[in-house]
Amino acid sequence: MSGQDKRVQDAAHAPREDFVKGPTVIPFGPQHPVLPEPLHFDLLLEDEKVLGAIPQIGYIHRGLELLVEKRDFADYVHVAERICGICSFMHGMGYCEAVESLLGLPIPDRARYLRTFWCELERVHSHLLWMGLAADALGFESLFMAAWRTRELVLDVAEETAGGRVIFGSAIVGGVSKDPSDETLARCIKALALAREEVKRLSMVMLQNITVRHRLEGVGVLSADAAYALGAVGPMLRASGRAYDARSLGYAAYGEIGFETVVETAGDCMARAIVRAREIEQSFAIMDKVVAAIPAGPVSVPAKGMPPKGESFARLEQPRGEVVYYVRSNGTRNLERFRVRTPTFANVPAMVEAMRGSSLADVPTIVLTIDPCISCTER
Repeated sequence: MSGQDKRVQDAAHAPREDFVKGPTVIPFGPQHPVLPEPLHFDLLLEDEKVLGAIPQIGYIHRGLELLVEKRDFADYVHVAERICGICSFMHGMGYCEAVESLLGLPIPDRARYLRTFWCELERVHSHLLWMGLAADALGFESLFMAAWRTRELVLDVAEETAGGRVIFGSAIVGGVSKDPSDETLARCIKALALAREEVKRLSMVMLQNITVRHRLEGVGVLSADAAYALGAVGPMLRASGRAYDARSLGYAAYGEIGFETVVETAGDCMARAIVRAREIEQSFAIMDKVVAAIPAGPVSVPAKGMPPKGESFARLEQPRGEVVYYVRSNGTRNLERFRVRTPTFANVPAMVEAMRGSSLADVPTIVLTIDPCISCTER
């Protein structure tokens, strides 16, 4: 036996405390084969068990909020939309609603209904993107391709009604800039009916697959009390049994259309997947109601004058959860402050808690089930 082989053998039979002095800290991200976003953690491990995680953000900070001081308030909506491509319309709409509140500017009813339609279209687009990425992370390549193929049908409707496939570009202060005809909307609802049937099939395949269930059930459990105490939002909160959805505030046309908050109680990765699948079906139903009830009339009113000195908030329910927009004006056409509290930022503490006690192999799955958007988080 060589000297090296003897040293290996001695180490294998040595008492644990001789060569392991405590937990191991390993970096996770920002680049990782499974993660679609540059998210970084320092994971504290004992063998394969996660004892804790320290998140680090700031990797792709772009400084978009500072631009509000250098852009006309009416033009800044184009910057706000580019906070994130997946929820771009809602970012632009949230900024517009905050500024409209500051101006005391009510928008036309048709604009409110169109905003609601595009919000739900974007929710379907985002959840389908998540479904594909989650399937890819679990090695379900065929489901990944099928989910993104169906997503293309949704993006076709976005292009026909708003003019853009990812950046819609239709939100403006005072309403919306595009006005698809009732005939166009009715035709799009028929096209979405095909996507709706395909989504039902994909959801059934994903949620009933034995491998998917094995990887998601009982993993990353977050209790209702912990989700509430840590400020979780969106599917992360509702999958833990807390029935809160910012759409219940009644902004846009949600007060007239109505909807039922989707809730699951298990609090694990599987529950978060189920919430998103059910929300896709709900979004299709909301779009049907919007098109059936949309009123005629103008889609915008001019935003005259300068924003008065003051501050205002707006709250929306993005696909990942509640987002808060804050604006402050100094009485000029360039706002003094614009601040966004995004859902991924709010969900990071809950995600860290869900990781605690899990195995290292489950960390990517837990991260994916909060549907992280670091582009939103760091701006």
